[in-house]
Amino acid sequence: MTDQLPEPTPIRAGLPRTRTTRSKRKPDGDSTAEEQALALARRIVDLASDKKASDIVLLEVRDLTTLADYFVICSGQSERQLGAIVDGIIEGVREAEKTKPIGREGSSNAHWLLIDYGSVIVHVMAPPERDFYQLERLWSDAPLLLRLQ
Repeated sequence: MTDQLPEPTPIRAGLPRTRTTRSKRKPDGDSTAEEQALALARRIVDLASDKKASDIVLLEVRDLTTLADYFVICSGQSERQLGAIVDGIIEGVREAEKTKPIGREGSSNAHWLLIDYGSVIVHVMAPPERDFYQLERLWSDAPLLLRLQ
C-alpha cells in the first residue's frame, strides 16, 4: 500500500464562465444575436442623446464579462433629467424593438439608475457619482466603441 494521495481537482470558483462562440449568420439570413445587441446599444445611445444626456460612452465588454455584451454609460445634470433619460430609453426601446428591460435599479434621487436589457446594461449617473465610481476606468480594458460629449 502506498501513502500517495490523489492529485487535487482544480477549483473553478471565481473564474469567468466560458462563452459559446456565436455563428456569423443564421441560415435564414436574420441578424445574429451579436448584431442585434449592438443595434440595441446604438439605439439606446441615440435615445439618451435625444434626452440631452451628456458624456455618452459605449463599451464592448463581451470579452471581459458574462454580464452583458455592451455597457452604455451616460450622465444627466439633475434628478429630473436622470429620470427623463431612463424613461425615454425604456419607452423608445419598447416602441422600436418591442422589448422591455429585464430590470431597472435605482432612482433619480439616488443619482445612479441602471437598466438591464440582458445583452446591454445602461448606467445613467449624475456627474459626481460618475466621477466617484469611474466605471470607464474600471472597465478600461473594454474597447471604446463610441463617445459623445
